[in-house]
Amino acid sequence: MNTNNKIVSSMDGAVGTLTFNNPERHNALSLDMWRAAAATLEDFAGNPAVRVVVLTGAGTKAFVSGADISKFENERASAEAVTAYNAAADKLQQLLLQFDKPTIAFIRGYCVGGGVNIAVGCDLRICNENSRFAVPAARLGVGYGYSAIGALMNLIGPQFVQEMLFTARQFDAAQALQMGLVNRVVPETEIEVFVRELAGTIATNAPLTIRAAKRTVRELLKESSQRDLDACELLVKQCFESADYQEGRRAFMEKRKPVFTGHS
Repeated sequence: MNTNNKIVSSMDGAVGTLTFNNPERHNALSLDMWRAAAATLEDFAGNPAVRVVVLTGAGTKAFVSGADISKFENERASAEAVTAYNAAADKLQQLLLQFDKPTIAFIRGYCVGGGVNIAVGCDLRICNENSRFAVPAARLGVGYGYSAIGALMNLIGPQFVQEMLFTARQFDAAQALQMGLVNRVVPETEIEVFVRELAGTIATNAPLTIRAAKRTVRELLKESSQRDLDACELLVKQCFESADYQEGRRAFMEKRKPVFTGHS
């Protein structure tokens, strides 16, 4: 369970929200926050009432501005400490990449370093016009791991990964959209409603269909020799054998909205 007050979890219907709550440091993450965020995601994964998870930062100035550099002397000063810190950060990203339920990164302001890793681990990324993205590892002498680069490259391609990492500069929302780093850029006055409606729409759709689609996309991103196509076919089969498939057909014939339960 998460007991860290800098990671806040909440529920609104079938939508769970994880908020990075360190606004005085632009939601920069400490080791404890990485671990608490992972615990919160695990709670959401095990809660059948949760169908969609939104990740966001407290306030309007930042999603996550990277690691909390003020903690470096205590948390990343030795090789052992760096290993522990990187393991916690990698665990959160891997949880996101392997998460069965849809995830949305709701981004305002700065999304930097580890914030980019978290956003890339989500399925959808919605940002406001003031958002800024950067991976400043080359300005800090920080090594950027294989899995983090791989996830980013799957999303935006090697040419933009290299531009982000080599220059360590900030990219604005329009550039992020052009690179494919975000799905949508929405005005600040509209973004909260947009994300809420997007999450609500996904939450009302058939969970088993979404799970099958998400797993298939995940497998297609792998090398062909590593893909588990049998797992994909099994999930599709479960859709057609489910009560939700029957409900979907009945609702279509009766010209009403379906009510899906996610039961196979």
